[in-house]
Amino acid sequence: MIDKIIEFSLRQRPFVILAAVALLAAGVWSAFHLPVDAVPDITNIQVQVNTEIPALAPEEIEKLVTFPLEVELAGVPGMIELRSLSKFGLSQITLVFKDGTDIYRARQLVSERMQNAIDELPSGLTPKLAPISTGLGDIYYYVVDYLPDATNKPATRYEQLMELGQIQDFLIKPHLRAVPGIAEVNTSGGYEKQIVVMPDPQRMMSAGITFSEIADIVGENVENAGGGAVQMGGEQIIVRAAGRVKSAVEIADLPIKFRSGTEPIKVRDVAEVGIGSNVRTGASTWNGEECVLGSALMLAGENSRIVSKRVAAKLKELAPRLPAGVHIVTGYDRTELVDRTIATVEKNLVEGAVLVMVVLLLLLGNVRAAIIVSLAIPLSFLFAITGMVQGRVSGNLMSLGAVDFGLIIDGAVVMVENTIRRLGLRQHELGRILSTQERHETVRDACKEVGTPTFFGVLIITIVYLPILALTGIEGKMFKPMALTVMMALVGALILSLTLMPVLCSFFLGGKISEKDNGLIALLKRAYAPTLRWAFRMRWLVVVAAVALFAWSVTIFQKLGAEFVPQLDEGSFATFMIRTSSIGLDASLDMQEKAEKVLLEAFPEVSITFSRIGTSEIATDPMGVNVADCYIFFSPQEKWRKIDGRTITKDELANLMSEELTRRVPGQAYLFSQPIEMRFNEILEGTRADIAVKVFGEDYPTIERIAGEVRELLEKIPGAADVEFDALGKAPMLEIALRREAMTRYNLHAEEVNSVIAHALAGEEVGLLIDGNRRFPIVVRLDEDLRKRVEVMKTLPLRTEDGGLLQLGQVADFRVEEQVSTIAREFAQRRAAIMVNLRGRDVESFVLEAQASVAKSIQLPPGYAIEFGGQFKNLQEARARLAVIVPAALLVIFVLIFFAFGSIHQALVVFTGIPLAATGGILALWLRGMPFSISAGIGFIALSGVAVLNGVVMITYFNQLRQKGQEVMAAVMEGSLTRLRPVLMTALVASFGFVPMAVATGAGAEVQRPLATVVIGGIITSTLLTLIILPTLYAWVEKRNKKKEGIEA
Repeated sequence: MIDKIIEFSLRQRPFVILAAVALLAAGVWSAFHLPVDAVPDITNIQVQVNTEIPALAPEEIEKLVTFPLEVELAGVPGMIELRSLSKFGLSQITLVFKDGTDIYRARQLVSERMQNAIDELPSGLTPKLAPISTGLGDIYYYVVDYLPDATNKPATRYEQLMELGQIQDFLIKPHLRAVPGIAEVNTSGGYEKQIVVMPDPQRMMSAGITFSEIADIVGENVENAGGGAVQMGGEQIIVRAAGRVKSAVEIADLPIKFRSGTEPIKVRDVAEVGIGSNVRTGASTWNGEECVLGSALMLAGENSRIVSKRVAAKLKELAPRLPAGVHIVTGYDRTELVDRTIATVEKNLVEGAVLVMVVLLLLLGNVRAAIIVSLAIPLSFLFAITGMVQGRVSGNLMSLGAVDFGLIIDGAVVMVENTIRRLGLRQHELGRILSTQERHETVRDACKEVGTPTFFGVLIITIVYLPILALTGIEGKMFKPMALTVMMALVGALILSLTLMPVLCSFFLGGKISEKDNGLIALLKRAYAPTLRWAFRMRWLVVVAAVALFAWSVTIFQKLGAEFVPQLDEGSFATFMIRTSSIGLDASLDMQEKAEKVLLEAFPEVSITFSRIGTSEIATDPMGVNVADCYIFFSPQEKWRKIDGRTITKDELANLMSEELTRRVPGQAYLFSQPIEMRFNEILEGTRADIAVKVFGEDYPTIERIAGEVRELLEKIPGAADVEFDALGKAPMLEIALRREAMTRYNLHAEEVNSVIAHALAGEEVGLLIDGNRRFPIVVRLDEDLRKRVEVMKTLPLRTEDGGLLQLGQVADFRVEEQVSTIAREFAQRRAAIMVNLRGRDVESFVLEAQASVAKSIQLPPGYAIEFGGQFKNLQEARARLAVIVPAALLVIFVLIFFAFGSIHQALVVFTGIPLAATGGILALWLRGMPFSISAGIGFIALSGVAVLNGVVMITYFNQLRQKGQEVMAAVMEGSLTRLRPVLMTALVASFGFVPMAVATGAGAEVQRPLATVVIGGIITSTLLTLIILPTLYAWVEKRNKKKEGIEA
């Protein structure tokens, strides 16, 4: 079949050229339509259920809200994990579904279950689904603020933040939500404007009025009513009752009750009505000043670069429509990271292509032949891009970063090299330049001679990527795009090798072609021939040395250490700042502003910084007010400080920042991560660090004790840079304990007390005041200053069943107690987590040492467990899958080699290339000080295919020479020398194609380096095998077989 394809191509040369032009056009069009991103989205399928609870304690929320929802949601089809978080103001449940689940169907199933649970929840609570976003969802942050020279801004920062919050909510947010690809727009910081009715307890007692009565009166005056339509004078007139209050003054004038005189008691007589704000659960800062921060959340499945550009364009469009003196400042734009990462990929691809072309020119010694082979590079790449666009595979660090042009064009190298060799020999035989017909026949014969082994060799390299498509979980999402892209490029290159390469050779390899090797190849052959003869004589020594080298590499491999995937350097920090769990929002905000100012003053490397404190408007990322996410962005590295003549590293900078912040802003701890990395960790594992050590149990004090002991052990293990609790700790809680005997004496029920506490302290929203398209909640609650005073709380009026009034202090005791601030659960079991970020150590060795230390030092009570999660868990799961996939790939390779030769012995000889290739990959990792990672594992899979290509080509030629009557040793000697140039060319172009990736330092280079290092090291050793050990083994095996055949005969 291969021979017929080559013959057809040479008969229909114009058709092949036109097809190549069509491929070029389709590829260029696809290149302009290829969506690009920084990394694949590895987020699992999740549905989040958020329930806002204004005024319950965490343990009450767990019992009354979280637990009923967990019971109802357990067992949703396709769900594989259930996590929950109960904290002041919020219950959040996260359901993780198996890969491949339709997110919309999952949300529908969850919504149906939620409806069943609503009746079991406290009245007034409505669970809501979080936006359909992912770990890559936070694509754009921006700050809304006044210009420094704005003349129309409110006098105080409080009033400014309230006005800016309204601009964000009523002008910017609605427009951004309409941008295609945006799931939601979140807001952090600012103040929500409210119309607040603030009763005075003393005046209320004097008037004989309670909080709930005032709330009812106001609530009865906030609605209009429709009277339908009436026919009057032949016209239809719509009837409406306009009873809604329209201002704070009208609210203040509402009558509450009549006294003996003619004037009623009005709201203004017992309360102040004014502009206020909600009880905040979060805030934001920008360069050390409080701000209003907006963030655009991308819809799951969209492309972050495209959507980020849409958001930026919409904000630019909105700029002229903002009030005078207000502007929008971009804080974080995902496009910048994508562009930097893709620039790294482009640089590596271009440099790799140039290196490959230089190698081709040096070894072929023929400019036209080198150009013909080089044409396969852009055409095969465009073939792959066309397939990516049609298959909806985005161009990113993983999908494009593993493309090695040298590897892809191996087939074209073999075809063209053999063609030019045969043309030179034919010219030498005839003693003249070949005619057109003779050239065409020679090209056809040369291509047919190596067509089948080339086909099988490239097919093996292609098929070896198939098992990668069977990967699931995080590594599947990361490496499937890479495998698909490389396979499409290889298929394109194989088609070009069998069609376009012969056609171009027949067109452009005319004229005089030297039959002699160029100087470099001739020199190499002079050194190679005696080396090969020595290997034939010392075959036992050669084989034993190869086996010993492999055994040594296995022992080295066991000492390499391991990590899941090298961290992508995003060029910024996302620093998790943690304060004591009892701190209030104002104090936490003050510490955050000081910390940011320290960063800007002490570190010239820092260009901007902004933070989110506590929980945002939409609780996609719920935190306590004691916690902040601080995003730190850097100036160009030319401005970074130098240490011993070199630029400081990010890890060293993180250590310096931690030391400086600890010294100047004491009372807080730090975990340094990166924006995407931290979000991925949080979504996948429920914590924000590389490693999550989880303690499971039921009794919270016991869990807390065990977690404290574990933390102490972890801090002593080398490599643990940041070790902190995740949402663990207690916060003070003012408990109002009712005295039952007093309530009985006064004929008072708990419902009245609960109602007063809810109205006076938490605040009761009784309606909306509508001003144009803006809506402001009308809230009844105590004045902010009075809410802080226990003596005022004791004077709150209560209505007894007999109609009398008494004060809260008469029936209740007030005491402050320490209570759990946040309760986390997984599969309905309480857990605490210790977050660990590593610097300077691999994940596996750290966790193994930590597990041994914990097992030795901590005795767990029955029913309690400790689990190591995060990147270590991902590594273990990926290894388990690779343990199945790698043997499957090796089996596929062996079967294909057997089909190529029809001989078990020859298949085994070629197959020995794989362990020696693995030897080189392991030694390369060891020499560069790199741990084993899943990136390196994928490199070993790819290497196994590359390792057998040259073996297939060489043994095929040995067999061809023997079929012409040559003896085994003569055939091996001649075949090895003849195939020296193509073997060296394929090895060198494949390895040089990966060199830019192996030494790159740009954004994303960290992920590419292990894969490239493994392939380069493996190709070096597998080439030595092909040139030395493979001919030796072939000669040995075939001579033994020949002797056996002679004895049997």
